[in-house]
Amino acid sequence: MAKLGNPQETIQVLQKHDFHFQKKFGQNFLIDPRVLEKIVEAAEVTEDDFVLEIGPGIGTMTQYLCEHARQVLAVEIDSHLIPILQETLAEYDNVEVLHGDILKQDIRAIADRYNGGKPIKVVANLPYYITTPIIMELFESRVPLANVTVMVQKEVADRMKADPGTKEYGALSLAVQYYAKPYLAANVPPNCFMPRPNVGSAVIRLDCLARTPVEVQDEKLMFRLIRASFNQRRKTLQNGIANSPELSFTKEQVAEALETIGISPTVRGEKLSLQQFAALSDELNKSKER
Repeated sequence: MAKLGNPQETIQVLQKHDFHFQKKFGQNFLIDPRVLEKIVEAAEVTEDDFVLEIGPGIGTMTQYLCEHARQVLAVEIDSHLIPILQETLAEYDNVEVLHGDILKQDIRAIADRYNGGKPIKVVANLPYYITTPIIMELFESRVPLANVTVMVQKEVADRMKADPGTKEYGALSLAVQYYAKPYLAANVPPNCFMPRPNVGSAVIRLDCLARTPVEVQDEKLMFRLIRASFNQRRKTLQNGIANSPELSFTKEQVAEALETIGISPTVRGEKLSLQQFAALSDELNKSKER
């Protein structure tokens, strides 16, 4: 089987199997070997590694991963791609293809089975609409992870690594940075894909932290506060939290908590760091107990 990763080979495989792109799966296949090499490099895949690949498509990236990793498990949701993957990966004995939805898999069991429970590396070229749910599911389920290297929409990558006070900064920045350190590995223009997407993309590596950067008494409350702060960006933090249907704090309680931690009640959520959201959460947690 010839190496995929160039347009001619990709077109040949698709035509042979009479494959049609499905909008519902947001399929865009990479057709640039340089980008594929950059992803393997960014993920720091070595011959000792087990890699979980989400959304292998026709196996373009999978071939590169197989050449660098000890073992690869590729999880693909589209049943039409399974026979194609069996063909394009036939030469590799260190890969397994699993037909299924990654959100319905027990990833901890996968880590135990294939990697003795040690932290795994995840590589994914995901449909953009499902990127965030999959990344958050990986983090929140506390699966043992070394790093997650994903191809995402450029603006999503910018949001993941944004700092407080910038226009890209939001709930996603805080959620990602609570669990991982983001590192932008490459910008990828639309012409590197088939079919061409309408937006630029980026490869971002999320190095998973052994410990979260802040200690907080109630993680769920902190993230509810974060969501409330960014759901209505133009409102002050005090109003955003007081108006949130997810929360039951009065304006007075919010103002008092902000004052205690030394923050003005007229501040907007985008100005607060993760540490400040944790402090606010702990303070409001006390008023809940009173």
